[in-house]
Amino acid sequence: MAKGRVIIDETICKGCELCVSVCPKQVLKLSETKINPSGYNPAESVNDLCIACQSCAKMCPDSAITVEKFD
Repeated sequence: MAKGRVIIDETICKGCELCVSVCPKQVLKLSETKINPSGYNPAESVNDLCIACQSCAKMCPDSAITVEKFD
């Protein structure tokens, strides 16, 4: 069961994949269908296995990720 949820500000994500590389539950991937206003494929959540470790948010150089932790 998920302990959290990843929220990505797709308008500022540059698709660097750093968040994807550090996620221990492989919750994130780059979108294959979305392109943001800057021309990048933003990261997106692909499953509900988030453990709210916040590794993705800490790694993001643009602060485009917030992790919501469930009680």
